[in-house]
Amino acid sequence: MVQQWAIVLPDERLKQERLYHHDFVALADVLAGRPASPHPQLGDEVVLVTDEPHPRAVAAGHIGGLTKDDEHDRQVVYSRRAFDNPQPAGTLTLDGPVTRITPAEYAAVVDRFGPPLERQTWLVSVDLPIEASTRAEAVRLFWSYVRDLGPAELPAFVSPSGDELAMQAFVLGEETNLDPEEEDED
Repeated sequence: MVQQWAIVLPDERLKQERLYHHDFVALADVLAGRPASPHPQLGDEVVLVTDEPHPRAVAAGHIGGLTKDDEHDRQVVYSRRAFDNPQPAGTLTLDGPVTRITPAEYAAVVDRFGPPLERQTWLVSVDLPIEASTRAEAVRLFWSYVRDLGPAELPAFVSPSGDELAMQAFVLGEETNLDPEEEDED
């Protein structure tokens, strides 16, 4: 019988989920360092929530895995994500990092996500001036800088395809104003 669960996503994992696209998150990563308690089994439905200051739903999915018997390979396979727009979890009451909830509570929280947003094409770029002796070396240096600096230091620029004037910079998954003149006006 399928059960429903609310799991508090640790802050560090929430940051990772906001920075990089994943199709799933390992259940072991979500539950790491937490006391042993009842936890979801294969096929169970899960809503991932934050707990500060009030529960907010950031994703929903089900427990999947490669094998039926290996609990270490279990994962929350996403069906809905709201990492950029967490939704209030309503009257959901958490009694720890893993809370069994009713099917009605699960449905009420997932309904708050609304219908899936229509996908569109975006242009995303990272531009870096690179000094190198060859094109191939410039590409290797580019990927090294991207890996080493990462989303904390490199702004990524994004705009809807066909509307490049709407370009916005993002750092650490958040919209960022990189115009020093506008900062001086504040």
